Amino acid sequence: MLYVAGIDIGSTYTKAILLNERREVVGTAVRRTGFKLAQASEAAFAELLENAGVDRAAVSYVATTGYGRYTVPFRHAQVTELTAHAQAAVHLFPDTRTILDVGGQDIKAIRIDAEGRVKAFRLNDKCAAGTGAFLEKTARYLGITTDEIGPYAMRSTSPKQISSVCAVFAESEVINHLSNGIPAEDIMMGAMVALGGRAIQLMRRVGIEPGYMLTGGMTRNVAMVSALETHLGAKLNVAPNGLGQLNGAYGAAFLGLRRVEKLLADGQPIPPTAAQQGDAGKATPRRWSAIVPKKPSVEPCRDTGECPVTGKTIKVPAAQAAA
Repeated sequence: MLYVAGIDIGSTYTKAILLNERREVVGTAVRRTGFKLAQASEAAFAELLENAGVDRAAVSYVATTGYGRYTVPFRHAQVTELTAHAQAAVHLFPDTRTILDVGGQDIKAIRIDAEGRVKAFRLNDKCAAGTGAFLEKTARYLGITTDEIGPYAMRSTSPKQISSVCAVFAESEVINHLSNGIPAEDIMMGAMVALGGRAIQLMRRVGIEPGYMLTGGMTRNVAMVSALETHLGAKLNVAPNGLGQLNGAYGAAFLGLRRVEKLLADGQPIPPTAAQQGDAGKATPRRWSAIVPKKPSVEPCRDTGECPVTGKTIKVPAAQAAA
């Protein structure tokens, strides 16, 4: 059996998925990224293999994506997030033409063609008020967990709009609403509506086309999906069984599998397995302490009292020079 893994190292979460030669999902894994990207990818890969019940040596190919894609020492190839999301989208939903990916630190709007080629994209990573992180922070103020955001917001009867476009001011607005007795679920849904409005504006900037797909962690949030569909006036394609959050990893694995299939069709050898690649691909750590700056040469002082120092000449009083 042929196995190919895709790993998406995002700013907040690292996602991993394992496909077999029939393009079936064998296993998945999701964990917090943290600040050590290489360790996060290794931990996610180990968890993926455990969940799938597959030995590391059985994985023929590993493709990575996300902003930490270059940090994985056992990767065979890396692909951009845009390409990974686009290819996964048209494979899962062939009618997709506009993708909205809501991540922890940014939002991406991507317009693609029927072959999954990227035609235009826009990225919003300038302000936290337009990302999933803002919703998580709002949830903490309200005393609920990330998984509870969606069901909690769906209890809202009168959403309270969060008008501020800056995360700092938006947080103050949330606190002010709480102090005025606004129900917490109305505040949470208001934050959803505000985020959804900014996301739709980003989609319009790429030339929005029918055939909409939502990817990223917000696919697990029923209230966010509802808010976006209300803004769009149309249904969103959302991958089932939690695959929406793993869309980037799925696209990387899908492209990796196509690469392996082409190698086999051309009669070329498959690259080393993930286990072998991990041993051979480990980069030597860079030791900053070993980099010693070269000291500039300094000429001795002359009899006249002039002392050249690092390319500059300073004059010393004659009495001091004589001493």
